[in-house]
Amino acid sequence: MDSTIIYPSYFRIFECRNGRWFIKDTEPFLSPSATNHDDINTLYGITEKQIVIELFRINGGKAGYYLANIRDKKYYYCVDRHGTKKQLLELGIGRADPLENKYG
Repeated sequence: MDSTIIYPSYFRIFECRNGRWFIKDTEPFLSPSATNHDDINTLYGITEKQIVIELFRINGGKAGYYLANIRDKKYYYCVDRHGTKKQLLELGIGRADPLENKYG
């Protein structure tokens, strides 16, 4: 099963495990400019630490995956990695894989 998730650069996926926070690596799918998409503070005026504080507020730091829309300062909790994909679909980002439903 393919674990690739394509989403806008202003979204970031975080994982909380045992009280520790990890930002999932991102790789630009299409980046026509020399912009450093990892420099959240320069791009969006917020630090990773500030984002983690907001994520902690929505679910008390419960283990799982968190989706952060850092452009609009909106945050979502997802139980697992597949939940992030589902949440993105609910937000109108991406589309369901027709083969995943047929064979998954």
